[in-house]
Amino acid sequence: MLPPCSVRALPVGRPLTQLRSVRLASHDAPQFNEPTGLLFGEKPPPPGYRRIKQPWENLWYWGMYGTMVVGGVLLYFKPDNSIQTWALKEAKRRMEARGEKYKYEPSSSSIS
Repeated sequence: MLPPCSVRALPVGRPLTQLRSVRLASHDAPQFNEPTGLLFGEKPPPPGYRRIKQPWENLWYWGMYGTMVVGGVLLYFKPDNSIQTWALKEAKRRMEARGEKYKYEPSSSSIS
């Protein structure tokens, strides 16, 4: 038997079996396609025939690989905006302004 607190929560006049079958805010069961063993579900063409491309396929190939090529070219020619490059240029400029050499040249006394 049900505990008293759960009996009060049940609507009056509906049996329990009818409550179990009610599905609120749900959808139908998901569809399931049986696996056929065919790639993308397409049947292979008969011998001697080629597969006919769909109209969107060439656009997809050109768009996908064209975007990759353009992105690669843009990355290759991207300007160097790193902090190290800026700091090296700034240090060279300041050292030249003070009259110092920014390249290391060993003196003849340190070679011995």
